[in-house]
Amino acid sequence: MNLPLATSPGLKVGLLGGSFNPAHEGHRLVSLMALRQMQLDQIWWLVSPQNPLKSTRDMAPLDVRMRGAKQWAAHPRIIVTDIETHMGTRFTVDTVVALQHRYAQVHFVWLMGADNMIQLPRWAKWRELVETIPMAIYPRPGFNLKARLSPAATTYRSSWLDPSDAALIPRLAAPAFCFLEGPQNPISATQLRIEA
Repeated sequence: MNLPLATSPGLKVGLLGGSFNPAHEGHRLVSLMALRQMQLDQIWWLVSPQNPLKSTRDMAPLDVRMRGAKQWAAHPRIIVTDIETHMGTRFTVDTVVALQHRYAQVHFVWLMGADNMIQLPRWAKWRELVETIPMAIYPRPGFNLKARLSPAATTYRSSWLDPSDAALIPRLAAPAFCFLEGPQNPISATQLRIEA
């Protein structure tokens, strides 16, 4: 098991969850962007055993996805882990609560793409999640305006920070949101599987 070790009080850690089926340069770009803009100490790639909203049909085995993620991460501050498998959590909100309990001294922030912000209300207990961990949204071509106007974004419109304040997000109490800025990569894992 590849368990992240976070023992320093006050450590700022970004959580990037997903199937990583497969991992790709877009995941790495987002992570580097988040490390810099939010002045994070680490990013943890939470390689999910099985996304509840995705089919098992095209899902590569976990060990294959873990290997691919480690190859793409290739950075000392990006930690690839299958911790959800070992904690037995299935939904993001349960994973976040378990991590906050296990690593109480760490300041966590959830990272998600603008495309996921749009579908956030489909996630289990999404309001509880939003009110449990601050969130940073990274831009995705074709999704950014829709994400800003999405039901989740408008429901929590008073909780949005300006991108210039991104470094404040990890230490804020939820709900707190911020759109990150930077280059956008159109690549997706679905597209890579189709092209393979």
